Amino acid sequence: MRACVVHGAGDLRVDEVASSVPGPGQVAVDVAFGGICGTDLHYYHDGRVGDFRVVEPMILGHEVAGRVAMDGDGTHAPPPGTPVAIHPATPCDECRECRAGRRNVCAATRYLGSAARVPHVQGGFAQRIVVPAGQVRPLPPGLPLRLAALTEPLSVALHAVHRAGEVRGRRVLVTGAGPIGCLVVAALRHAGAAEVIAVDLVDEALALAARVGATSTVRAGDRAAWPDEVDVAIEASGAPSAFADCVGTVRRAGTVVMLGMLPPGEVGLVASTVITRELHLAGAFRFDTEFDAALGLLGAGLDVEPVITHTVPLTEARAAFDLAGDRTAASKVLLDLGV
Repeated sequence: MRACVVHGAGDLRVDEVASSVPGPGQVAVDVAFGGICGTDLHYYHDGRVGDFRVVEPMILGHEVAGRVAMDGDGTHAPPPGTPVAIHPATPCDECRECRAGRRNVCAATRYLGSAARVPHVQGGFAQRIVVPAGQVRPLPPGLPLRLAALTEPLSVALHAVHRAGEVRGRRVLVTGAGPIGCLVVAALRHAGAAEVIAVDLVDEALALAARVGATSTVRAGDRAAWPDEVDVAIEASGAPSAFADCVGTVRRAGTVVMLGMLPPGEVGLVASTVITRELHLAGAFRFDTEFDAALGLLGAGLDVEPVITHTVPLTEARAAFDLAGDRTAASKVLLDLGV
């Protein structure tokens, strides 16, 4: 079968790889669509994400949906042909964090398409993958596989909104209007936020944020249009300057959620502002049960399809990655794996 494989910085290939057979407790899924994530782009451009460096060929991808192909002996799974989304995380379910219901921060988690471990955890941009049966979720009736590929990034957005606390009736700032930021906007509006102000450097990204629910948009750097104060700020860009803007804009005793991954090394923090205003800082990392909530929202018609701007065949994976890295031209780019 064919798969999208990173071999190092700038070295992305469509390789022929061996197809695995599911064992007990496992399910084989024929992947139909996979969304290119910022993490995938870092592996492609830099050969690493933070401290996680590619040291062997690795299939990328963790935002995938497809159809059940077969299951292993004794496995209780949906029948072959069932359209499914795949939860990409396999936590240990034994550590203190897992037992406390914080499986998303389990230190032993295996995540599709991650170089955090050696051997690396192979990802979902392959025509057929094998995963534990517990990670397979049948799609709600009528939900297209193409749209189901947004389940994972929408889960990330829902977790960030959950970390923000009660947002109903609140004024919320979202810095960064990439795919995740736009999905945060949609999740906030669904959760009842009265105002959602999206900020970005790119006009095309801001236009998408408005289509999925932003009540107003601001081009970063336009201080005249900047909100004077918000109840909650969610930083979704990963830019240190945007984090500083969130801290400086949220009201006293307000909340700042750190979602975008900041660059490696020390990042300046206006600690005095956090102290004197008694701000609440919350990190948001991946998700857990939000995956099922995201799938339910997509099935119920949450309008986030505008986030998907392009669908590109697997054979043109490198062009798809280059397109996904151009924020003036694309938001979420899907690979069509031909199933």
